Amino acid sequence: MRPWLATGTLILALAAQTLSARAQTETGENVIVSHGISTFGDLALPADFPHLAYVNPTAPKGGEISQWAPGSFDSFNPYAIAGNAAALSSIFYESILSGTLDDVSAAYCLLCETMEYPEDRSWVIFNLRKDVTFSDGTPFTAEDVLFSHNLFLEKGIPEYRTVAGGKFESVEILDPYRIKFTFTPGTPFRDMPAQAGGTTIFSKKHYEENNRDLEKSSLEPFLGTGPYVLESFKPGQQVIYARDMDYWGEKHPLNVGQNNFDRIRIEYFGDDNAALEGFKAGVYTFRNESEPKRWALDYQFPAVTAGDVKTEVIPSGNIAGGQSIIFNLRRAQFQDPKVREALALMFNFEWSNKSLFYGLFARINSIWENSDLAATGLPTPEEAALLQPMVDEGLLPASILTDEAVMAATSSEDTALDRRNLRRASALLDEAGWTVGDDGIRRNAAGEPLRMAMVHARTDLLPVMSAYVQNLRALGVEASFDIIDDPQLQQRASPPNFDFDALPTTVINGGPEPGGVLKQAWASVAKDNSSRNRMGYADPAVDRLLDMVEAAASKEELTTVIKALDRVLRSQFIIVPRYFKRDYWVAYYNMYERPETLPPYALGELSIWWYNAEKADALKAKGAL
Repeated sequence: MRPWLATGTLILALAAQTLSARAQTETGENVIVSHGISTFGDLALPADFPHLAYVNPTAPKGGEISQWAPGSFDSFNPYAIAGNAAALSSIFYESILSGTLDDVSAAYCLLCETMEYPEDRSWVIFNLRKDVTFSDGTPFTAEDVLFSHNLFLEKGIPEYRTVAGGKFESVEILDPYRIKFTFTPGTPFRDMPAQAGGTTIFSKKHYEENNRDLEKSSLEPFLGTGPYVLESFKPGQQVIYARDMDYWGEKHPLNVGQNNFDRIRIEYFGDDNAALEGFKAGVYTFRNESEPKRWALDYQFPAVTAGDVKTEVIPSGNIAGGQSIIFNLRRAQFQDPKVREALALMFNFEWSNKSLFYGLFARINSIWENSDLAATGLPTPEEAALLQPMVDEGLLPASILTDEAVMAATSSEDTALDRRNLRRASALLDEAGWTVGDDGIRRNAAGEPLRMAMVHARTDLLPVMSAYVQNLRALGVEASFDIIDDPQLQQRASPPNFDFDALPTTVINGGPEPGGVLKQAWASVAKDNSSRNRMGYADPAVDRLLDMVEAAASKEELTTVIKALDRVLRSQFIIVPRYFKRDYWVAYYNMYERPETLPPYALGELSIWWYNAEKADALKAKGAL
């Protein structure tokens, strides 16, 4: 499911003061009525804002943009563990509130006219719009909101049900266009109004009449209110989404200058090399490159030289995303942090970046890398105040207060195997009881070999992972990295199987303003049932810090808690941090245009870019497309 939108305190818009006063009189509470909500501080946009700051409000509608996706698909249900969902398969749906790409704190009314909530945020009422329709023209009402909320609590992904289920005391329909969520006493209320407003909305009537099941894969989408509908698809090969010409929200201020393409087409390829050749041939028209070698060497083909294809490096303000190799902590060989530290020492970023990545990647140290949430140096007095009680109770070692934040190991860039790190790793494994036998393999006292079998579906990881495997083998580890197909990867990496030793993946950091979603990835209650906690992580000190994340009353307090959490997680060596790219590397046929200044948290090519018909006709006339 999409990350929950952030929430917070705000001052009433002038136009809402009459409503607020009336609500206060009726309930005896100081009730806020507004067009949105912010986590901390005031909303940036007034109630009568005409459009978002980063869009072109006069952008033309029309044309097609096409991209590629790896592997295959067999479902349009992105909310089930079963199946392999098609790219962009949540494009059909909306929620009551919507965030923006330039303000992580804000959530504005999309399917509602206003929202009401008390100062402590213990409940929220959404006053729904009466002009919203599903894509088949049927009306949207509070019944659909209640149905969707209950559906996700009953059949949503297990980690969501586990974490969110106890937070809602009641949900009641006040009238066909008014619904109230009351939250369980003792729940941190800060994020709850936006969590309630962030639920994906389905048509109750369509779901029930067609005997749909949220837990099953299906090649028929659910019915939503969103701006695009499914035009056509070829199973496992192609998907085409078409702009709904009768979309209810075309003129909504949140949508002005957005949803500009008539069609969004996705072409599937077996691997990235084939996908690049498809792009060169014009099979699809927009490519966001991820592989540095290709970006450095393979974008000098004739269409680029002729100006028919543009290449751009566009800065990204996103958090690095936690790209790492995670250990399956359910496996006995990974229980000792000394073992995990030793295995992490063998990943040579510096050599990989120079030899494989053309110096284009940056190192990840923190789960919140490239942000002010990353822990640095020694704990601040504010961090220490949070950590000290857990040290006193024996939940954390005293060293967490005196050691600097753990940084990823540095290695020689001139050789793949750094001998200094090899010696350090060997000493750690010796201390942990994994000694080298005559055959060069490390075994424990029971004679069991130290194994680390890694799997993935992405072939572009082969060079860097093969180098890591060779380093691990030099350490005496029975290491391997195998490429498997995407459905098999999904099955092995998901609950209840978790059939892997280690896995290159992205760990959840909750974005620039984390909230309750972190519990789905790091809380003990999600240890064995969460596709976001694949490593099986559980720690009582982290559970306590996660509660503090939800309860933080200010941006400064939240930043302190996240830094403390980052410090603790890094100290346990539960991941092998890899690398990230600071910029978007994009190539596209010269028929797309974009706002001069893009928002900080997204490239936005499918939403705020647009199609220039004259440029497209010129490309077609010269045979470039």
